[in-house]
Amino acid sequence: MNKNPVPAVPTVPTLPGTDLYCTSPGGYTERYWNPVDLDPITLSVIGGALDATAKEMAQVLYRMSYSTLIRESEDLGAGLFDVVGREFCESDSTPMHIGSLPGYIRGINRKLEGTYRPGDVILHNDPYHGAAHSPDYGVLIPIFHEGRHVAFAAATGHLSDVGGASPGLSVDAIDVFAEGKILDAVRLERAGVRNEDLWEHVLGNVRAPSQNAGDIEAMISCCRLGVRRWEELVGRYGFDTVMSAAEAWMDHSESKLRAAISRVPDGVYRAPEGFLDDDGKNRGVPVRIATTVEVAGDEIIVDLTGSNAAVDTAINAPLEGSVLPTVNFAVRTLLLDEAITGEPVPQNDGIFRAVKVRVPVGTIYNPSFPHACSSRFPVINRIPDQVNLALAEVLPDNVTGGNSASLQALSYSGYDPATGEYWIYVEVAEGSYGGRSGKDGLDSVDNLMSNTRNTPIEEVELRLPMRSHGYGLRSEPAARGQWRGGLGTRRVWQFLAPVIVSASGDFRTDPPRGIFGGEDGRRGRILLDAGTAAERELNSKFAGLSLAANTVLTIEVPNGAGYGDPALRSETACHNDVFDGFAAREPAPTDVLRTP
Repeated sequence: MNKNPVPAVPTVPTLPGTDLYCTSPGGYTERYWNPVDLDPITLSVIGGALDATAKEMAQVLYRMSYSTLIRESEDLGAGLFDVVGREFCESDSTPMHIGSLPGYIRGINRKLEGTYRPGDVILHNDPYHGAAHSPDYGVLIPIFHEGRHVAFAAATGHLSDVGGASPGLSVDAIDVFAEGKILDAVRLERAGVRNEDLWEHVLGNVRAPSQNAGDIEAMISCCRLGVRRWEELVGRYGFDTVMSAAEAWMDHSESKLRAAISRVPDGVYRAPEGFLDDDGKNRGVPVRIATTVEVAGDEIIVDLTGSNAAVDTAINAPLEGSVLPTVNFAVRTLLLDEAITGEPVPQNDGIFRAVKVRVPVGTIYNPSFPHACSSRFPVINRIPDQVNLALAEVLPDNVTGGNSASLQALSYSGYDPATGEYWIYVEVAEGSYGGRSGKDGLDSVDNLMSNTRNTPIEEVELRLPMRSHGYGLRSEPAARGQWRGGLGTRRVWQFLAPVIVSASGDFRTDPPRGIFGGEDGRRGRILLDAGTAAERELNSKFAGLSLAANTVLTIEVPNGAGYGDPALRSETACHNDVFDGFAAREPAPTDVLRTP
């Protein structure tokens, strides 16, 4: 890690003479394969093989992992990349990980380029050199052809604990060093030989070494599968053919996105100014979010200038590993939705080339070293919601009403004398989408950059000293609109043993915004011992709160906003809302509806 107190210079490429950042690392000074012309069938077969490889890698990773967050929630990413980090293919798992691995590759190349050997296994989680944040470990294995380094197989996943001031989540961290062990491009295996001293050091500085060992081994196996599949593909079709096909598919994805951007009217579109509840320490002091979208021809610039200065807690967002992938996701999901385009567009480096980001150094979206940044998700998840709102007037059929845009992550932990380790469970409380043209908002689903899977209650109760006393949709009426907003979840946990709880989320000081006359969504909350004399509301962000056994915690996640004038909602939909419990019953003299 850079120990120099001078602000770190981002490793991510900028366009010459500009202040624009781009996820794609661009082209080469030399091409290390001979381009060949491909017939459509061979091109399609190789493209399908690349896509299948990324999906199979992800399957291995989540099926082998020990932690609930990877094994059940699938908080991971995996794929194949070239030597400078251009993405050939990546698993369609958690959107936050789609596009972060190119930053990891740039981060390790700055130290190790030219020294890779077959059998190397590299670990990396430095957020100031490409990592998404320190809990997202990256495992990277170089791939060789005829003795030359030609590609990488890479994977990343969120580990339950990486050390730091509090188990699981570290919100109130004074700097990046307080967030846990930082591994900057270290070789866990050199030419196939494991560094056992390093392995013991990596596992000896975390609270859940058995979980971490299982997760890291799963990532290694995932990447080794990627290496095998690549070698099999090259063995069947030839290296030049496979590289030419990968190049063609990247160009194809780029052309599809550029064509979609070209259909958006040129202009500068501003989202309403947004605010987070606070930074996790200075209670009641909102954190400002500013978003402008510039469309010019076949390119888009998302400008985050005007957003809050970096804060002295961990909610700052690393530019390269978190902000750039988020912006790319926000653009892709609006313009290349398969339900609108009618065809899938492969995920690869071509998706990144037409999208740029402008953001000053020293802000929450481009913090300078050594600001903490492990709890950056509440900040990150507002970017696609803001881009959505900015483009609402010109893309009314693509956008949604304001989304919950709040990954209310919580970690629960306690020391187990029987194992000599902590048990740690990192939970992602599901949010909701706003209504969209022709469809109501989705209920109870991780939204935008999260999209992780639900962890079954049975899984938690079987393994941990926790019992569920309620898990379902919030009982308040949905935000009204021609198409209603979605409902968030309400969870109620009782702890059967003393527990340490941390939270990293946002209740939405500015609730999800209704569009085209739709109603705003509803804020969330976390309650201790709800319905008793001891009831109190907790903040959306805190760390290391110790609770006694039998304490009850209630988590309610924000509801999405409505889309369109409620007066235009169909009579049938209004009746169904009442019967299904999505709307309050409003009696009238002619009302013949039965209450649910």
